[in-house]
Amino acid sequence: MRKLKNEELDRLDLEGFKKANKTPIVIVLDSIRSLNNIGSVFRTSDAFLIEKIYLCGITATPPNRDINKTALGATESVAWEYKEHTLDIVKELLADGYVTFAVEQAEKSLMLQNFKAKANEKYVLVFGNEVKGVSQEVVDVCSGVIEIPQFGTKHSLNIAVSAGVVIWDFSSKIQAIKNPT
Repeated sequence: MRKLKNEELDRLDLEGFKKANKTPIVIVLDSIRSLNNIGSVFRTSDAFLIEKIYLCGITATPPNRDINKTALGATESVAWEYKEHTLDIVKELLADGYVTFAVEQAEKSLMLQNFKAKANEKYVLVFGNEVKGVSQEVVDVCSGVIEIPQFGTKHSLNIAVSAGVVIWDFSSKIQAIKNPT
């Protein structure tokens, strides 16, 4: 087996990305404090053609050198917007017909492996602060809570890791509906 060179990967350029049909997922970052985590979410969102990212509360915004270190240019490809209050944008997205999920540990949460995507559904994934998680007021208005099952001694994953796991899972389930084999 031979590793592929970058020029062999047939990736979209910036213009191609902006024109491409996006995965019907919006990401909301609820007061993320780490610039590296923010950049990583941008990069993951680029990889899976995510519709948009909302940066809320204390979440820093591009342009920012430390975000760019991990985003590697994804702040230019992925649409984003700053909103001061997470609750306001989640309510707005609900009103626009999105199904909203807080990614959190909560009573009656849906384990990620049990999530089933539906055709023509649009989703919002809310990821919370590294210490406090998604605020309770936001959890209260979401359509549901998605939980990543964990089996070790730790009770949480880094937000960038959580985003990667959940975005990949949702994206692959949505793609399976669009392109059944």
